[in-house]
Amino acid sequence: MNTKEDFLNGQILLIDKPLEWSSFQAVNALKWAIRKKFQLKKVKIGHAGTLDPLATGLLIICTGKFTKKIPELQGQVKEYTGTITLGATRPSYDMETEINETFPTEHITDEAIQTATEQFLGEIDQVPPVFSALKKDGKRLYELAREGKEVEIKSRKIEISEFEITRIEFPDVDFRVVCSKGTYIRSLAHDFGKALDSGAYLSALRRTKIGDFNVDNATSPMVFKENLG
Repeated sequence: MNTKEDFLNGQILLIDKPLEWSSFQAVNALKWAIRKKFQLKKVKIGHAGTLDPLATGLLIICTGKFTKKIPELQGQVKEYTGTITLGATRPSYDMETEINETFPTEHITDEAIQTATEQFLGEIDQVPPVFSALKKDGKRLYELAREGKEVEIKSRKIEISEFEITRIEFPDVDFRVVCSKGTYIRSLAHDFGKALDSGAYLSALRRTKIGDFNVDNATSPMVFKENLG
């Protein structure tokens, strides 16, 4: 059982973030639980890499002196699993916004889906989604997007070391991807649709690994609170 000193000296906590929770909410839930349990005025706590509310899975949360490790953890290779839905696009590239355009899919074969993954392997240029937390002129891109402003976003170099199609049940395609820091899986889904001369968006996402840390060893924020007692 962790003591007050453990949390202040530093802990790495593996949390399985629930669907529709923001990463900030997950950190906050732990912070309040720790403060309440040990009657602390404050405790240093932060996460090593945001997960969108519509994604589930591994969130690494550091406390106390271990918050210094956050930049190093953020730089680790990540693994995701999820579902890409073919035949339509959404402005946010995921389920956050409504479908804005539909595309033909009759020409897409299973073989074409498997082959399309190859053009995303290695170091590639990727344009982040306009609905993202990146900043431009001091404002977050999603704020500008929601105001309906046109935003020009520069591409960035990312690396995808594995991109595997695990199941095809049209129009849904399940995948597993291993990628570098800064990779947007939503952008990958959007670009995958283009590669198939169609449209696509990300309909489900789960982060399964960060470096050597695995979601199989993570607990939900609710279980964490119960275990604190």
